[in-house]
Amino acid sequence: MSGSDARALSRSLLDLCRMRKLTIATAESCTGGLVAGALTDIPGSSDVIDRGFVTYSNDAKRAMLGVKASTLATFGAVSKETATAMAIGALEKAGVDLAVSITGIAGPGGATPGKPVGLVHFAAASRDGRILHRECRFGAIGRTSVRQRSVVEALRMLMELARGPQPLAAPRSAAAGHRHQRVARSPRRTAVKRRRPPRA
Repeated sequence: MSGSDARALSRSLLDLCRMRKLTIATAESCTGGLVAGALTDIPGSSDVIDRGFVTYSNDAKRAMLGVKASTLATFGAVSKETATAMAIGALEKAGVDLAVSITGIAGPGGATPGKPVGLVHFAAASRDGRILHRECRFGAIGRTSVRQRSVVEALRMLMELARGPQPLAAPRSAAAGHRHQRVARSPRRTAVKRRRPPRA
């Protein structure tokens, strides 16, 4: 994953959000604002990007995003629960359509039992109630690489939410069913018509 990946994704995401009139906020811990930076590096991003929260400390997560102290104490800063609370908090505080959060251990230090260097939790939340969570274990690939890969993953999650709910599976299957019925009916009718003349 390189800076060009993040730039291409940022452009595509901004174009899609602009078309769908969606706004975005970010909530970042281990990436320190890199997602917001990637997006605002694209000219014209101001009509989509509302704000970014850099909540490096637990105090900042509580004060700026409303993450509960009990959530941090029980699950830790690097957890599904905290990432989800961060994304929801950013969504609510900013009043935007989409929000993404990142919290992880970029290294080289900071690892704890069960939470190695390279562990990153992501969450993305949409105003319509959809919430995504992903856990990535990038490994000890270096602080810069963990952060770069995290930016790309966060942009992908925003892209997934920006595309909107995809209830197309049911209509497609129904349409396919109707087509099959029509194809099946016509041979039966022609077969019956062919049998009648010999009997007459």
